[in-house]
Amino acid sequence: MTTTDYGIRTVLELPFAEAVERTKEALKAEGFGVLSEIDLQAKLREKLGVELAPYLILGACNPPLAYKALQAEPEVGLLLPCNVIVYGIAGGRTVVAAVDPDAMLAVVGDSAAIAEVGRDAKLRLQRAIAALQGTSVERPG
Repeated sequence: MTTTDYGIRTVLELPFAEAVERTKEALKAEGFGVLSEIDLQAKLREKLGVELAPYLILGACNPPLAYKALQAEPEVGLLLPCNVIVYGIAGGRTVVAAVDPDAMLAVVGDSAAIAEVGRDAKLRLQRAIAALQGTSVERPG
């Protein structure tokens, strides 16, 4: 698992369809439901007539965390749900990446409640992605 300024990422030695199913299962295990699925490959083919490798955007939501964030800042809904992407790359491998909630929620400003939600969501997404690799992320004390 690697991190960037705005995401959490892994490369899996799995075909796309299997990676999508495992990703959904890993998200579910961390309390996330998938509210939306955008098949970017199909949309770009339809709208632009271009070909793209399989590419799916999953809109993942953990209802208790979303509720807590909305109670602290009603307009935080602009930043929800957490996007998780799954896309195919060469060699039959698949990338799974999730937005870093800490980075996304940093735009809200100085709110302890929002920061707490961001940390919790990030840890859950890290654990979900680690589970795809067969590793784990320690739960805080």
